[in-house]
Amino acid sequence: MKRFAFKMYLKKGCEEEYAKRHAAIWPELVEMIKEQGVSDYSIFWDKDTNLLFAVQKCDKETNSQDTTNVDPITQKWWDMMADIMEVNPDNSPVSIPLVELFHLD
Repeated sequence: MKRFAFKMYLKKGCEEEYAKRHAAIWPELVEMIKEQGVSDYSIFWDKDTNLLFAVQKCDKETNSQDTTNVDPITQKWWDMMADIMEVNPDNSPVSIPLVELFHLD
């Protein structure tokens, strides 16, 4: 199982709304993410920089930030989140992969 970590950018003042939307994440989106082979997915917020740090385990070559074959459910979620995050022209979140330098099981 591969770990994938990345960072995203939350717009200032949108912290509560971001948390609220994720607390009510759509069951069909959760199912789609799991079907893509993603598990053990966490997102952390650095309140000093408004940076979101995410890490997930992937049992396939893809991850939740893969924009090559986007399903309609994910696209709808991205569209809904676009007002509170920095996004690309297709409304996917600006996601920057991070290199793992250390891991301890």
